[in-house]
Amino acid sequence: MIQPIESRSLSARPNGTARADRLLDPAAAKTLLAGLAREEGFDAFGIAAPDSIPESAPRLARWIGEGAYGDMDWMPDTMERRSSPASLWPEVGAVAMLGLNYGPDEDPRDVLAQRRRGAISVYARGDDYHELIKGKLKRIASRFVPKAGGDIKVFVDTAPLMEKPLAEAAGLGWQGKHTNLVARERGSWLLLGAIATTLPLPPDAPETDHCGSCRACLDACPTAAFPAPYRLDARRCISYLTIEHKGPIPHEFRQAMGNRIYGCDDCLAACPWNKFAELGREARLAAREENRAPPLAELARLDEAAFRARFTKSPIKRTGRVRFLRNVLIAIGNSGMASLVPEAVRLVGDGHPLIRGAAVWALSRLLDWEAFTELRARHLPDEPDESVRAEWLDASGAA
Repeated sequence: MIQPIESRSLSARPNGTARADRLLDPAAAKTLLAGLAREEGFDAFGIAAPDSIPESAPRLARWIGEGAYGDMDWMPDTMERRSSPASLWPEVGAVAMLGLNYGPDEDPRDVLAQRRRGAISVYARGDDYHELIKGKLKRIASRFVPKAGGDIKVFVDTAPLMEKPLAEAAGLGWQGKHTNLVARERGSWLLLGAIATTLPLPPDAPETDHCGSCRACLDACPTAAFPAPYRLDARRCISYLTIEHKGPIPHEFRQAMGNRIYGCDDCLAACPWNKFAELGREARLAAREENRAPPLAELARLDEAAFRARFTKSPIKRTGRVRFLRNVLIAIGNSGMASLVPEAVRLVGDGHPLIRGAAVWALSRLLDWEAFTELRARHLPDEPDESVRAEWLDASGAA
């Protein structure tokens, strides 16, 4: 799933210096760490050696060379540090990968048929997992180091660490054809955290690929974001477009977005291995009722203060009101609901051009020619932003 924010790590020692002293032998230290992970509610645990993913660096280089990262500029900027855990932290002796199951209690694709409501990715319907998992890892670190020795750094999908290849190397699952991790016991619903330690903990056996000839995830993608199995073009991915992409949604993907307003679960939900998936046990990751299928009209009325209040503990807050309402307006345009026209009309006057442009497109889909032309005549002469003016002019042919 694509969610990067600023890099975070935790050193278990205040001065951040490495130390080589061991209070337990490596096998006992691993047993201790696994037990602490279970006590914190993690569902999967395994150890990867620092040099266990040599193939990841050239794959990443090819992906970046193709420009498939879109405008996620931190990917090429951090490419060298991503090449191996030792590039990020030379003293690392092992990387523990931990997985937290967040299996949903319903098929997340069911909401796609409710056109007046928005579809939010399963992982974002509850609390922000970055903060949740970071807290768990910090508590593990504080209990592990005094008993086992060494130094620790923890990571939660934020530092230049190749979590999914490392999770495969640690035996948690394998990277499926949709490039996400799949586990035989849990399907596709696993959030990852990492603990790097200077201790040389015994590694686990890597998981092997069990996708076979299946291509359900590839065929499920509404925007054909997979040019080939095991390859993702983020520029076509709805998760990237609705979360990371900063500009207007490219026209070729707007209709395919449907009512997906934050992320997309289609490739994950389509995986046949999900028949073994279990409901997530972490209450703070469970869907809040207001995020299961929120009315688009309600979301379109959020001002800055209301947006921040509603999504205080949610990863959605990181995207910001402007991009979120851009997504909501695309969904309104795809809804076919005349009752949502007033929401789009109101947002044509919003202070941000990204919202105004999306509102224009929505109205071009919902209004007849005469009504759209009248609205354009009222707003276009005073529109200062060239991108919004282009939306008015481009949409005229579609109205």
